[in-house]
Amino acid sequence: MTNLVTGATGTVGRQVVAELLRRGQSVRALTRDPAKADLPDGVEVVRGDLTDAETLAPALEGVTGLHLITFGGPYFAPLETGPRILELAKAAGVRRITVLHGGGPSLLEDAVRDSDFAWTVLMPVEFMANALEWADGIRADGEVREPFADRLSAMVHEADIGAVAAVALTEDGHAGQEYVITGPQVLTLQDKVDALAAARGRKIRLVELSEQQAVEQWKAAGQPEDVIGFLLEAYGNTPPVGRTVVDTVEKVTGRPARTFAEWAEEHADTFRS
Repeated sequence: MTNLVTGATGTVGRQVVAELLRRGQSVRALTRDPAKADLPDGVEVVRGDLTDAETLAPALEGVTGLHLITFGGPYFAPLETGPRILELAKAAGVRRITVLHGGGPSLLEDAVRDSDFAWTVLMPVEFMANALEWADGIRADGEVREPFADRLSAMVHEADIGAVAAVALTEDGHAGQEYVITGPQVLTLQDKVDALAAARGRKIRLVELSEQQAVEQWKAAGQPEDVIGFLLEAYGNTPPVGRTVVDTVEKVTGRPARTFAEWAEEHADTFRS
């Protein structure tokens, strides 16, 4: 049984690959540039592009489990090739599909939900890996500069998303499920900063920005207008689903979700100057 992971070099895709390997599964990873994939030994790396569905046909040969992302191209543009991808998957004999929800409606996710595959939609909240965006500022100035200091997040370790995906791809009982995936705690910005400070062994200041200052900071970092609008809404008006802990990780994998403190310890060197 072979599992094909699309988006395999991304934040979540790498974790899906790692967890499938840990479970003793045969893993094939799709990427535009296999030479730069840098994936573990034992992974079959193949070339393909989700925006050109026909390139998936060879990669799908012999595949029974398929992990999909809903975006491709620059700035996470929604894929328009979903129906054709599913046609190819059906012809190849794929049985189980997991879809990483992209934060909004997509043609691919809609097509999966309407299909007769054993599908599971993964709906993680904020990734703990988003904290990597603070690394330069922490190393250089010992500070995190963010708006909406009182915002709350039930952020999730990306490895836990990968673990839930791997179970859904390899075990029965998850077909037709929509899994919201969170961490085990609701955190403030100060909680996150404190955890990073403890992990790196040095204090970190939290500097609250106004909305305008945040917009200017994001523009300087090259963020497009639609992404800036999304960040303002997500951080300034976080919906309940993003700040409410659910026990999906433990129910699906049989172990508790990882904490942000654990994530911070794993990545402590990234935040040290």
